[in-house]
Amino acid sequence: MRYLILPFIIVILLLASACRSDFETVASSGQLTFSKDTIYLDTVFTNIGSSTYRLKVYNTSKKDINIPTVKLGKGLDSKYRMTVDGMQGNEGKLFSNVEILAKDSLYIFIETTASSTDANPTDFLYTDNIEFDAGANLQTIPLVTLIQDAVFLYPKRFADGTTETLPLADSQEISGFYLDENDPINGNELHFTNKKPYVIYGYAAVPNNKTGIFDAGSRVFFHTNSGLIVGKNASLQINGSASNSTALENEVVFEGDRLEPEYAAVPGQWGAIWLTDGSTNHSINHLTVKNATIGLLIQNNDGTTVEIKNSQFYNSSSYGILAQTAIIAAENIVINAAGTSALSCSYGGNYTFNHSTFNNNWNSSSQLTVAISNYISGAIPEAKDLTKATFTNCIIYGNNTNQLQLAQKSTAAFNYQFSNCLIKYTENSTTAEYQFKTDATHYNNIILNQNPKFFNTSQNKLNIDENSAAFAKGSSAYLIPLDILGNTRTTPPDLGAYQSMAFPK
Repeated sequence: MRYLILPFIIVILLLASACRSDFETVASSGQLTFSKDTIYLDTVFTNIGSSTYRLKVYNTSKKDINIPTVKLGKGLDSKYRMTVDGMQGNEGKLFSNVEILAKDSLYIFIETTASSTDANPTDFLYTDNIEFDAGANLQTIPLVTLIQDAVFLYPKRFADGTTETLPLADSQEISGFYLDENDPINGNELHFTNKKPYVIYGYAAVPNNKTGIFDAGSRVFFHTNSGLIVGKNASLQINGSASNSTALENEVVFEGDRLEPEYAAVPGQWGAIWLTDGSTNHSINHLTVKNATIGLLIQNNDGTTVEIKNSQFYNSSSYGILAQTAIIAAENIVINAAGTSALSCSYGGNYTFNHSTFNNNWNSSSQLTVAISNYISGAIPEAKDLTKATFTNCIIYGNNTNQLQLAQKSTAAFNYQFSNCLIKYTENSTTAEYQFKTDATHYNNIILNQNPKFFNTSQNKLNIDENSAAFAKGSSAYLIPLDILGNTRTTPPDLGAYQSMAFPK
């Protein structure tokens, strides 16, 4: 019986299919609806392709329709490209007889590659329209893209297809190039100005015995697997200054080259600022570093002090600052969110941090905020002297039980002191409270396990108000007169990098 019924069912289905009118379309009447009324393609650099953006087109009628044309307003001269339901069309510019079934929709994907010379010279916007049909039935969706002219720095490509590399220790190499103070195209590549943003591919190296200078307001965007290396006897000078708005117009900013909003807080988009062994006389002021693997890596410099002031390190996939046998004098520092530690001072060294805010809400049970040690397992020698690690008027906080780790080998000195600091350390709380309150050699006036009530850690806003446990708990003996934003501190000062103010409503 089953075998008799099966052919009958097939015949019925074939007859039903023959009666369908899916492909009997009527002309579009200009009643399409859209998921967006304007497509804003986020900022792109000149001649660098954008991400792909999506527009959904709806046929809300009860009839299958045919759109005679879907095209770009500037035609074949347009710098935009489209794909309509998987079709490429005429160079991605013109599509004919596009069908949409009743109560159905289709997707259009849009991208662009344009130069700053294509954009409007007054606002640097490049625009066009997607045009559906023509005449009385014409419907348009504007396309808008901000084009930034930029200085592009990258390794040379040789005739054999290989690219320029930089030598590292142990005969290793890394994709990169030396910055040239007499480059025939860019001029002095060692002097970064605020006239245009810079986009770096590979590691840009400050050559031995040279100085890399970054003016206030300069912007540097790093591609994947890129960064900045400072060589032997070479120096880094970051000369930012306080800004008057959230645009950070006077800050020096290092970040990844993906400018879409969804990449604004994605860690690990580029490598690191790397102050190599033997580099010297570094000065960093008003620097913001975002979304690196290691925000700042300092390895065994030549014995000179790395001065870091009024600087921020956000969303590093490994470390905000990683120092190894370094000498650091820092004030008004903010580090937030890192996959391993916000701050790691390892393999000994000499460190002073005053009026600084360290926080780590990374979603990991092993992440730390501040880690201090005098050794590296397997190194030769395995331990080096920690001659000093002093933290004053600081906040060390995060979402894990313990946000401070001290690890030492007895074969080397291990000297540290925390004064007037708020510290989160809740494991073995009885022992911890005894230690923090009675060990005057290492701890003075410690606020233990109280919430600083930052404004919004997920948005890197670690400012506080008068309701914070850090409010007016600092020592005037360590007072830095201005906070990271240039605001005058009151006395007694607040802990951390920010002078307390009422939160914005």
